[in-house]
Amino acid sequence: ALLAHHQYFFMKNSPILLLFAASIISEEALGFSLPSQGSKNSASLSAVANAVDVSDPPPKTTAQSPSDSYDVVVVGSGIGGLSCAAMLSYYGYSVAVLESHYAAGGAAHGFKTRHKDVGDFYFDTGPSFFSGLNPDLPAKTSNPLRTILDAIEEPVECIPYTTFGLKFPEGDFVHTPNFGQKGGVINQVEGADGIKSWDKLMKNMEPLAAAVDALPTAALRGDIGTAATAAPYLSKFATLNPLENLKLTKPFQKVLDNSKISKPSFTQNWLDLLCFCLSGLKADGTITAEMAMMMGEFYDESAVMDCPVGGAKGIVDALVRGIEKHGGSIFLNSHVDEILIEEGKATGIRLKKGDRVVKAKKAVVSNLSVWDLFGSGIVNTSNFPSDFVQERLDTPVGKSFMHLHVGFKATRDELEKLQAHYMYIDDWKKGVEGEDNAALLSIPSVHDSTLAPEGYGVLHIYTPATEDFARWENVDRKSEEYKTLKEERSQYLWSVLEKVIPDIRERTVVSQVGTPLTHKRFLNRHKGSYGPAIVAGEESFPFPGTPIKGLLVTGDSCFPGIGVPAVAGSGFLTANSVSFDSLQPQLKLLESLRQKQQS
Repeated sequence: ALLAHHQYFFMKNSPILLLFAASIISEEALGFSLPSQGSKNSASLSAVANAVDVSDPPPKTTAQSPSDSYDVVVVGSGIGGLSCAAMLSYYGYSVAVLESHYAAGGAAHGFKTRHKDVGDFYFDTGPSFFSGLNPDLPAKTSNPLRTILDAIEEPVECIPYTTFGLKFPEGDFVHTPNFGQKGGVINQVEGADGIKSWDKLMKNMEPLAAAVDALPTAALRGDIGTAATAAPYLSKFATLNPLENLKLTKPFQKVLDNSKISKPSFTQNWLDLLCFCLSGLKADGTITAEMAMMMGEFYDESAVMDCPVGGAKGIVDALVRGIEKHGGSIFLNSHVDEILIEEGKATGIRLKKGDRVVKAKKAVVSNLSVWDLFGSGIVNTSNFPSDFVQERLDTPVGKSFMHLHVGFKATRDELEKLQAHYMYIDDWKKGVEGEDNAALLSIPSVHDSTLAPEGYGVLHIYTPATEDFARWENVDRKSEEYKTLKEERSQYLWSVLEKVIPDIRERTVVSQVGTPLTHKRFLNRHKGSYGPAIVAGEESFPFPGTPIKGLLVTGDSCFPGIGVPAVAGSGFLTANSVSFDSLQPQLKLLESLRQKQQS
């Protein structure tokens, strides 16, 4: 009865699922990005373009309008929603994904800006830092997105690379897998003592990484079927220390303290920055599970990162192809006005266009943020316990961003002298969360020549969830005040950019500025937020279930959290939790994964 009527509570407090929490997190993205959460009214940042002409490629979907009913209806097409739909269609469910925007992908969709004299420039709106996706390299079962892409047999072409740039108060460095080894950045800044502390940290991370790797993401469910899907892997846990496993749900700072990482120190500052880029919180607020796999894999001698050809849109397109190949459908420009709830059960949705109802036989999956789901009117909250709704609406809100997308003149030789990514800090004393103190820069054209005309490149620089929405909240985006404020607030990004490319302003042919109001309006992000700022050790992300039968959630507002790895894992878990119909195909998938590992 507890499971049937309060599945959300059961999931949130289930010890076995918390033990397996880290297996959701993988190394395929560090999260230096916008959240990959679908939204009710997502739209391209190109709407605020200063370019001569702005356009996107036409939608690549086969269906024209939804049927009257499906097994599952997914509202929103972020990475979480698409991952969920991909696995549901793979399992044999009839699935419809409904997206308000004219392009799938949520914050991970790409857009094209056309300069009348130069040609087309392709940009990512969000995620840009990936690893573990390259189909030419062995897959890890703890990598949810790679597992999904392999299952639906839709590989993403990637260009591998191993380095990125650091511009810190201590100097300019090149980050490599030997970051904490002799000759690495830690050694250059902190000497032999720094290496000693780093070695102790990595030693302490080994049992945590082992716990993460003990159970594949694909084995998780939100119901008692977990007993069957997890059974083949439980023997791995017999060799693990239960006390070490419990650390996975604690703040990562506890691991740093146990490793005697000094405060203040360069190592502490670096790990605070890494955590902040991943979760929007420093080490004292980031769950250890999020760092366990990343630390182990990021600093492995053979660690590589992936540049998806065509940008993050290549990942979105692969998921869409997989959904449609297995019988599912994506419907764009299809705004959902209401999720229908009848007698305590989600029964379908009502579209804005034509007031049309589409029934859901098994479930409705929401890929909206927690604030949009319970605060926008899309569900009648009187159907939920009042304390449940208030708890969800009180979810701590992370800060927002300033963005700058630039198309610029550069020869291939000039691009190859740059790094594909840079992390910048002005002053550690201001804190990694300080306003106008940190910036993240992605220059995908360093590796991918398909994103800009010959002789040009594209880049995206942004502040990592440090922009306060209060400054923008009462500003009319059509006013001169907004234009002036946007220009003023973008100057910090230009100044950081000039530290990498000194004459970037002269080289620029197209540029676009995105603000917290851009996030709020086009990505439907509450207060333009990066996502929930849930502090490890104090609160936890909710699981897919809700008090309403047949209404599940996926994306960055639920377990395991923010970033591409987390939302892909969330989509996987939600797909596995829709009904017991998925149990047999899930067991078959797990068996195939074990056979691949053995071979």
